[in-house]
Amino acid sequence: MVKDLKKKYSLNLLGLIETKRQVVTKFDVTRIWGHDGSGWEFVGSDGASGGLLVIWDECVFNMNNCYKGERWLCVEGVMLKNSFNCAFVLVYGAHGRDEKTHVWEELSYIAGLCQVPCCFLGDFNEILQVEERKDATSLPRSTEEFKVWVQDMHLVDLPLTDRKFTWFRGRSCSRIDRVLVNVEWLEEFPETRLRGGPRGLSDHCPIIVEDKKMRGGPRPFQSLDSWFTHDGFLSMVKEEWRGLGDVQFTDKLKALTIPLGRWHKANFSEMDNKITRFEGEIKKVDDLVSNGVYDEMMEARRKALVTCCERWYVRKEVHWKQMSRSRHAKEMDKNTRYFHNIASARRRNNRIDVLVVNGRQVRNQARIKIAIRDFYKNLYHQEASPLMGFRDGLVSKIEDEDAMNL
Repeated sequence: MVKDLKKKYSLNLLGLIETKRQVVTKFDVTRIWGHDGSGWEFVGSDGASGGLLVIWDECVFNMNNCYKGERWLCVEGVMLKNSFNCAFVLVYGAHGRDEKTHVWEELSYIAGLCQVPCCFLGDFNEILQVEERKDATSLPRSTEEFKVWVQDMHLVDLPLTDRKFTWFRGRSCSRIDRVLVNVEWLEEFPETRLRGGPRGLSDHCPIIVEDKKMRGGPRPFQSLDSWFTHDGFLSMVKEEWRGLGDVQFTDKLKALTIPLGRWHKANFSEMDNKITRFEGEIKKVDDLVSNGVYDEMMEARRKALVTCCERWYVRKEVHWKQMSRSRHAKEMDKNTRYFHNIASARRRNNRIDVLVVNGRQVRNQARIKIAIRDFYKNLYHQEASPLMGFRDGLVSKIEDEDAMNL
């Protein structure tokens, strides 16, 4: 099965779950991979149960660190082609709800430890939507907790384009094998897609992660809303447009894409780095003020830095708001949108950490919920009052002649 996949898809990294091997040797890896020049890490099985193995092409990926858990295996390193620092995390989800929660907590910790874009892949043993389990009518509590974890981690569930389910046993079918990546990953690999391989004798279908451009016909001309927040954009367009001379409108648009691309790269690339630099400069000014160094020039510098930083925050927000309406986002599952991290940000901003009740601060989340519930319960409470009906003589019957006229 692995050799067939390698021939068809030219694998650069392979993750195997339930190897049922306590130790994996170089001979095992060479037999699976087909040749030398591969790196590998494994988590041994518990007897004949479990076991994880990750193999990669050392010409493509260079590992820096490796972290292991009972149900996950993380390799962190560099994609050599584009010097992209990232981490691959192979996951074998637990069965019980408490064990699943423990695995999600461990994965959150390891993502924070790596501090690089992460790709979580494997058998999560959990669905995200009711449609992902055959004949299901409701979601279990563990699914809701899994969805919250995905949102809090700012992860995007990559859509599986060629099949609905990945696990089969008798009449039972579910999609429990998936790939979750964060937005930074999709920025680097915007054409990432999933495909399912042949199931063979296994209960699970292998899933193949591809990063190749899908042929969808000619690309239409597209402008970014964030460009219009830059003072020099319109003047640049006017100048380039005049320079193209007297040609057809569509040809002008095609020709304009080249200078627009150069201008975008010069003015809008690395927005996060620019924001970080401005925030760093602001912090330096604040540190000087804290140490007693202050004058009007320093205050003016800080205001200018804050203005520039806010401008880049607005540009970034406008940019991602437009990107969230792209075709790529519409192809994704309804509950796992491309940029549902926006919803996660709203959740954090709307979180109530402290509430003043009768002049006293309440910080306990359970008590805050009770206080809010009681407030609205009292606000919309209806006082007891006699209910009057039509039969109580409030409405008189009209005459037959009036009824006919009506």
